Order: sequence, then structure tokens, then C-alpha cells
Amino acid sequence: MLQASKDWRWKRSEESNRLHVDLGPDMELITPYKLRLLTEDTRVNPNFSLQDAEFYNQVFCYLQQFAVWSEAVCCQIALNATAAKHYLLPMQPKSWFFKPYLGASAINDAVVVLESDCQQGEFLIVECGSEASLCINLQAEFRLDEHLILEPFQAIRVLNNRIHPLMAMQKSAQTA
Repeated sequence: MLQASKDWRWKRSEESNRLHVDLGPDMELITPYKLRLLTEDTRVNPNFSLQDAEFYNQVFCYLQQFAVWSEAVCCQIALNATAAKHYLLPMQPKSWFFKPYLGASAINDAVVVLESDCQQGEFLIVECGSEASLCINLQAEFRLDEHLILEPFQAIRVLNNRIHPLMAMQKSAQTA
């Protein structure tokens, strides 16, 4: 596991118009989050905080339990999740892209399924509210409709009644 470090820094890049995470010599992660969507906190205090490190570690350890993603991918997901949770401006739900969940199973996991008219895919709940949750896309790409695509790790807020539980047996079967 790539351990969070006090030397990690958030970096706003005008060149790429994205938030970067400087992980030290010759290591940098580029998030999908455009500068206009970020809070001012990345300007004021660009250091990777204790709160950032705690959330990063929590997400990383949670994802490792699935034994589906490599350590590097878990690290990438956890860093993007940390950026989304702590540094994205609040956004309105865009639930019209997703089919409602009509099942009776309670949603207990942070890795969930969202289903559009075009496909279904796995998402990570980064922030769960009483009515809506902020999720990041875990697919290579996720087609919202015939014109719009979410790239990997892009964030979207959806009403909780659109979130489908991940079938653990289905996820385990994919790894076998």
C-alpha cells in the first residue's frame, strides 16, 4: 500500500485544468476534477491533511477487501475519492440519468451499482447524505445517455433511491 505522507500535496494545474496529487519524486496523480469545480481549500492549504490521509486509508483498506482491484488501482480510487469528498464544490443530484432501485435489499456497502438507460456500472459512494450521495465512477467509462459519458473517477451526485446494492456473489464471480 502506498502510505499517505505529510509530503503529499494537492496541486492545481492550469496547464491540464485539473487537480493533481503530488506524491513525491516523479509520482503524480491527475484527477478528473476541473479547477472550476474545486473549493478554494486547494489554494489555501495544499498539504495532504490528516483528514485526507485518514479517508484515503479508510477507502484503500475497504477496497482491498474485495480482492478485485490491484493495489495500484485501489490507491488511484482512494486518492480520487479523497479529492472528490474534500475538495469538490457541492453539486446538485443528476438522478434523471439513472433508473430507480425498486428492490428491498438495504444498501450497506460503499461500492454500489447505478443503472442508466445505456448500461449499469459500479460506483463508489464517497459521501452519503440523507437524500442523495456523491459517487465516483469505477468503470473505464460509463454512458449516462447516448451523448454523455462519465470518465473513470468522475463524480456525480444521485438521489439514494437510484442506488442499487452490489451483489457480492456477482462481484466474487467476476474475479474467479
